[in-house]
Amino acid sequence: MPQEELVPLNFQLAQRNNSSNGDIILQTKQNGLSFEFTFQALRPGLFRTTFTSSKHPLPPHRAAPVPSGKLEQGEFQSSSPSPTCKSFDLNGTIASVDWAEGPPIVSLTLPGHKTPIHADLPNRSYVADHHGVSHYTRYNKGTLHVGLGEKAAPLNLSNRHFVLSATDSFGYDVHRTDPLYKHIPLLINATPEGVVATFSTSHARGFYSIGSEMDGLWGRFKVYRQEFGGLEEYLITGRTIQDVVRTYADIVGYPLLVPRWAFGYLAGGMKYSMLDEPRACDALMGFAQKLKEHDIPCSGFQMSSGYTVAETEPKTRNVFTWNRHRFPDPKGFMDAYHKEGIRLIANVKPYVLGNHPEYEKLKKLGAFFTNPATGGTGEARLWSAGGGESGVGGHIDFTSEAGYKWWYEGVRELKKVGIDCIWNDNNEYTLPNDSWQCALNEKNVNKGDGEVFTNAVGFWGRALNTELMGKSSYDAALDVVPNERPFILTRSATAGTLRYCASSWSGDNVTSWDGMRGANALSLNAGLCLMQCYGHDIGGFEGEQPSPELLVRWCQQGIYSSRFAINCFKTSPENNSVGDVIEPWMYEETTPLVRDIIKRRYELIPYLYSLALLSHQTATPPQRWTGSGYESDPEVWTNRVLTDGETQYWLGDSLLVGGVFEPGQSTAKVYLPRDASNPDLQFLDLNDTQKYYSAGQWIEVSAKWTDSIPVLAKVGGAVPVGLNVQVLSVGETANPANLPTDDYRAVEIFPPPNSNSIGREYINVWYEDDGISPPPASISVFTVRYSATEKEVRVSLEEQLQPGFEPAWKDLGVILPAGDDRTVIFAEHEAKLLKTDDKGRKHFTASIGRAPRGTVQERSRI
Repeated sequence: MPQEELVPLNFQLAQRNNSSNGDIILQTKQNGLSFEFTFQALRPGLFRTTFTSSKHPLPPHRAAPVPSGKLEQGEFQSSSPSPTCKSFDLNGTIASVDWAEGPPIVSLTLPGHKTPIHADLPNRSYVADHHGVSHYTRYNKGTLHVGLGEKAAPLNLSNRHFVLSATDSFGYDVHRTDPLYKHIPLLINATPEGVVATFSTSHARGFYSIGSEMDGLWGRFKVYRQEFGGLEEYLITGRTIQDVVRTYADIVGYPLLVPRWAFGYLAGGMKYSMLDEPRACDALMGFAQKLKEHDIPCSGFQMSSGYTVAETEPKTRNVFTWNRHRFPDPKGFMDAYHKEGIRLIANVKPYVLGNHPEYEKLKKLGAFFTNPATGGTGEARLWSAGGGESGVGGHIDFTSEAGYKWWYEGVRELKKVGIDCIWNDNNEYTLPNDSWQCALNEKNVNKGDGEVFTNAVGFWGRALNTELMGKSSYDAALDVVPNERPFILTRSATAGTLRYCASSWSGDNVTSWDGMRGANALSLNAGLCLMQCYGHDIGGFEGEQPSPELLVRWCQQGIYSSRFAINCFKTSPENNSVGDVIEPWMYEETTPLVRDIIKRRYELIPYLYSLALLSHQTATPPQRWTGSGYESDPEVWTNRVLTDGETQYWLGDSLLVGGVFEPGQSTAKVYLPRDASNPDLQFLDLNDTQKYYSAGQWIEVSAKWTDSIPVLAKVGGAVPVGLNVQVLSVGETANPANLPTDDYRAVEIFPPPNSNSIGREYINVWYEDDGISPPPASISVFTVRYSATEKEVRVSLEEQLQPGFEPAWKDLGVILPAGDDRTVIFAEHEAKLLKTDDKGRKHFTASIGRAPRGTVQERSRI
């Protein structure tokens, strides 16, 4: 990007200005360009700014619509400290715009503070820069910066420089590669006093320097550089990171729900669908049989693009076609796999190679981008077959009616044949030329009210096509199966893409101990950007096969994330097309360990799914930074290990998850955050019988690789659990595999170890729905309360069931920590002791006494 900065000066209030309603419009002319700057106070904690010129307009189709509604007089107080300064007070947050010297300076000051948490850089705040714009702000040194979608570890983005784009980063270095797969310009700056975020809605490529640049004149600063178009940014303030994330979700949309079955083990491996002998369909049926032999539950299989490879030379991947040798009867294969209880996830790629049977037709219809230098189709070299092999073809232009419709119909056909999930892959849109032209004749493209400024893909943004691809897939899936929530998995994403794609993952990672550790930081930043059903390819997608120890460790880590998938393409010079796979039984000595880990994953699905339902309602990530909810603890802000976010995180409110990231290690250090409102807070080591620790300290936990990674439970927490096998969701009517019903529910509770907390009641909530219905979600609420004495634990349950939802479980189990010999009293009656398991945990059960369907039950308000 050439640097051609022009700093506009001498701004004046526009005549149509309406600052009394929280809006400010400033205008100026310089070097023959008309510039306009706007500021809007949308509501407490949410502000919008734009910076445009006659040559730097906003693209009409941006990542989020402008929120509706205006502040009413009385919701804020405005003042004019000078003729060139306006100030607004919204519930104690002071927003100020000063244009006395140079370009406007926006500052935001949180309630009770004198120093702004956000301030533009004087004399250089908003500048035109060649075809794009740059925005300079002051840098809060020594604070935590997070977000930007998906960036290399560690979690803290401070003092680093990033490309805001997306690319196919096959075999990336988790600590160094940039960019990766996502394009989400949301940067959050968190401090112990409060949080501020900036979000750009542009799909254009950009760059973020977060204190990594400094200058003797300008000092330390942050700068967001956007290569094309004008600037639209939202400024968000809040007391905590979660406050800001929720407001961000109000702008771009809350996380979608995946079907409940997607929280089980998702298998994969490119090898299976690439086989000619034995045929891919037979190899996949053989995989299902091995699952049974090893007693390993599996909910879905990621069917890689080998099913689309042409049967004759050139054997390239041709999206929306079937290799009829490998899959002679696609519908029959789908039906057979469904009888095994395994759903199919089909890989689709948004480009068409020149030898695709429909390439010429699509070319004539105008489904591809146009290269203005030739007047013909914009062609590029694309991945075609094995590792690193390529051919010439074109990306589908989703702004074209022909391209959008062709994709929509292709997805419809896959859904009709029985595919359960559409896997939008290779959708980073690494087009080689900013000047390629978009068609802009598709009705789902917002073209605005006036004349289109330019058709250039650089201005509209390559990432716009990632979003439109997600919408086309989503709408087509819902069209074919309107009674089920569309399940669209996406590798690349923008903020807008997540309105259509419910799940994502970190792409083509590499097998290594460092890769496993760094992946945790990727998960935390992804979750803050609303990718909250997110995970990694367990064991590594590329590179050498994991050792037995690394495989087990990665599985142990992976079950404590929203998405648990084992998928890979292990290429080698000897085998560049088929590759090798990671299988749960690949090492005889570890197969029982991996089986038990996967079965524990299935037990945890009620907890994981509840966190997804919470995320859908409140945008709260399932995986959370150690300091989330513990902002008053200085250690979470000052300790680099904790701000790196690689070695521990929260899973929900109840489980603090650590890890072991070096071979041969049998212990790990974990920090137990302090809660100022709960000075008696304790944590229970779930791997060591009755070992409790006070909060606010680092501890060393025993964690042999044949046992578990460190997992600590917050005393007073609760984890709902189910059966350790795949079950039928409440809302599923078809059951070709004869799966058992979801008729068991228990809560693992963690009462205090002694009588210090006598009289204290602990309250935990979990959520359930039918697991499959499309939006809007109908969510039932379950509240478990418990208190403890030296001899007993008293438990109660309150239900708030939605109409049409009736759990299959009629009793509630209560599971005490290992070595806890107290009895359980449920609803004033002693619960029945069922067993003591091999971990030394006592399992109790009691009847809920749920009223029959159709009767009215009085339930406490939650």
